[in-house]
Amino acid sequence: MNTLHNIVVLTAGLLASTQMQAQDKIINPDISYAGTPRTFILGGINVTGVEGYEDYVLTGISGLTVGQNITVPGTDISDAVKRYWRHGLFSKVTMAADSIVGDKLYLHISLAVRPRVSTINYEGLKKSEREDMEQKLGLLKGSQLTPNMIDRAKILAQKYFDDKGYKNAEIDIRQREDVSAKNEVILDVIVDKKEKMKVHKITIDGNEQLTDKQIKGSLFTKGAFSKTHEAGKIGNIFKSKKFTPERWKTDKQNLIDKYNEHGFRDANILKDSVSNYDVKHVDVYVQVEEGKKYYIRNITWVGNTVYTTDQLSRVLGMKKGDVYNQKLLNKRLSEDEDAVGNLYWNNGYLFYNLQPTEINIVGDSIDLEMRITEGQQAHINRVRINGNDRLYENVVRRELRTKPGDLFSKDALQRSVRELASMGHFDPEKVNPDVKPNYEDGTVDINWNLAQKSNDQIEFSLGWGQTGVIGRVGLKLNNFSMRNLFNKNKEHRGIMPVGDGEVLSIGAQTNGSYYQSYNVSYSTNWFGGKRPNQFSVSAYYSKQTDVSSNYYNNAYYNNYFNYLSGYGSSYSSSYSSYYDPDKYVQMIGFSLGWGKRLRWPDDYFTLSAQLSYQRYMLKNWSYFLMTNGTANNLNLTLSLNRTSTDNQLFPRRGSEFSASVTLTPPWSLFDNKDYASLANNPYSSTYDDEMQEKYRWVEYHKWKFKSRTFTALSGGQKCFVLMTRVEMGLLGSYNKNKKSPFETFYVGGDGMSGYSTGYAEETVGLRGYENGSLAYRGYAYDRFTLELRYPFLLGNTTIYGLTFLEGGNAWTDTKKFNPFDMKRSAGVGVRIYLPMVGLMGIDWAYGFDKDNINLTKGGSQFHFILGQEF
Repeated sequence: MNTLHNIVVLTAGLLASTQMQAQDKIINPDISYAGTPRTFILGGINVTGVEGYEDYVLTGISGLTVGQNITVPGTDISDAVKRYWRHGLFSKVTMAADSIVGDKLYLHISLAVRPRVSTINYEGLKKSEREDMEQKLGLLKGSQLTPNMIDRAKILAQKYFDDKGYKNAEIDIRQREDVSAKNEVILDVIVDKKEKMKVHKITIDGNEQLTDKQIKGSLFTKGAFSKTHEAGKIGNIFKSKKFTPERWKTDKQNLIDKYNEHGFRDANILKDSVSNYDVKHVDVYVQVEEGKKYYIRNITWVGNTVYTTDQLSRVLGMKKGDVYNQKLLNKRLSEDEDAVGNLYWNNGYLFYNLQPTEINIVGDSIDLEMRITEGQQAHINRVRINGNDRLYENVVRRELRTKPGDLFSKDALQRSVRELASMGHFDPEKVNPDVKPNYEDGTVDINWNLAQKSNDQIEFSLGWGQTGVIGRVGLKLNNFSMRNLFNKNKEHRGIMPVGDGEVLSIGAQTNGSYYQSYNVSYSTNWFGGKRPNQFSVSAYYSKQTDVSSNYYNNAYYNNYFNYLSGYGSSYSSSYSSYYDPDKYVQMIGFSLGWGKRLRWPDDYFTLSAQLSYQRYMLKNWSYFLMTNGTANNLNLTLSLNRTSTDNQLFPRRGSEFSASVTLTPPWSLFDNKDYASLANNPYSSTYDDEMQEKYRWVEYHKWKFKSRTFTALSGGQKCFVLMTRVEMGLLGSYNKNKKSPFETFYVGGDGMSGYSTGYAEETVGLRGYENGSLAYRGYAYDRFTLELRYPFLLGNTTIYGLTFLEGGNAWTDTKKFNPFDMKRSAGVGVRIYLPMVGLMGIDWAYGFDKDNINLTKGGSQFHFILGQEF
């Protein structure tokens, strides 16, 4: 819209007599463009055409004021019109003279405001894309629409789809009048994304020292191009083939960095281009100039007083004659855990600075001078904690390694991040310290901005089994406060006392007559609140009842009859009519645990001890070696653990290690009983009495080793993580004639369910095989896992996928233990963590070998995970 063509320009050329008197008044004077300019006094301004604005606001935009002198024709009126157009709110601006009274000119300004946006419709987009567009385009309902706004929205939309790989996307923004609202329009944002652009071919010229494979990469090797890959190549099957200008810009820099890594300091890109191959693909061309390869001749250190030159040279690890690898140099100076910079940063020198400088280049040799400014040591001044509203502040502060008055340490800062992330009360992906150095006084402030999350869990579930409906209820409070149980909690008002980060768990499971189980436990990692001492106490009770032998007899005869009649084995019968209260096992148990964080070899280690007692009461129970009587199990477990993972929900780095031994007193060594002669004849009338005598006090020694390591295969939060696992367990006896009938290993399947009876056996998962199919009363087992994980969603709700290779086995005789005799499997799965539910997941696995119980191939198996990572 041309700003001047819609203006009636005022002139002083009046067709009326120039001899008129000052008191004469001319209404709506005719205007002439040929007259001589004349100066008037602006007598008044009248604005029409716009509602909802005060007159002084509208007249103020013009820059004209009543009483000022204006020249007609001249720049005063035209400048005023331009100001209205620059304001951007008006679609029409005209000025005219209402009247002339003597030497006073009265102006009339007529305006038309631009329409407002009533509705925005997006066509051709997914829901997620529509949400992104709403944020990026800046088009808001109720805002006034300007041509610049439409043009800007088109540019932003085009850039958005370019970045997504839709290089040929077409964006059309149309406006139409809203008939239901005055001076409002409807915007239709119509997008045709076309096809996503991929790379057809990458052509590289000028590369002699680096091969195409080193630049492009392959299936098993990483090239310089990390974001630009050719479509249709087997080596790129797991790599993104999408092309965007931003990705290509990044990879051009990656190419230069790759040359620098190999010593080609002067490498540069002479020319590059991108051309369309077809509607879906582009061809990429790049020409490089490699230059010569450089080597390090001398390295000198300047400005260092805290550490000697020899110390710094040893840490740097680069010497005369080495290739001038700039990437390695940067890593050894600041990026690696044992880098030169960390020597200073871990000793309080926060203001330290090091600049590697090339001071001499002779042929292919470079002299480096490491210029160090050490500065003063920085002490921590203030430590602020923000975002915590559920824990007592001292509960958070005791986990920090950054305390006021301490020397600044980068290691302490990173360790504090790990401890806060591992507490489970904050979003581990958002634990990020804000470090604020104070150069004036040589101190540093640290602000911990935390994102609180709820990690209490409530369980209410129903299932169906042969014995009917099985119900379970559970409550796990991860922020319990025992000291406030009977005292009014002034800071955290609510139904339950909270704030100390302790764990209280209560659960019950039953299906009525056949099975019922109850458990309660309490634990804290800071017993007494002063030191990181672990304390735990727990108790449980369970009772399981069997069915009478009539059930199995009827099932046998009915199945046999149906088989003869040609109906197959279709018989089924309800357990409820065969309930036998005289066949049961009852278990009751208590445990008391104590643990302490060690300082050596490092403070990731903990040493713990747990004293436990279990009592087994059996009557006509046919699933253990012992069927009648009472057995007692008093044992002590000693454990050495080390955990250094960086995240509870999705670890990327670190490891978990546990070695434990569980010992009962060696009753058979001092009770003077001949166990070789006890309970040898199951048909003897005294067999049950002999079994009772033999296992009145159970004895064994149980050894277990478990380890997991986590390795991030790339940087960033969303990355592939390799998890490795090694597990071994052995249940031994002091007396070969008194092997424990309890605490054996139940191996195979999901590691959660099966014929394992509560605490009487330990379940061990091995995917690809049915529950318990490798051993339902094993005395030794092993398990090896190689698992690749990738996160889809991180935060309070965490979702990640995985693929794995697994192997292991179990033996009923510890002498036959052989770690090379494995049952192998492979598969894929997914894990979902929900704050109020905990961990859930499903795996599909294929077992390649025959199991030990059914002697059948494992084959295809689905496994469900609930509440634990097995």
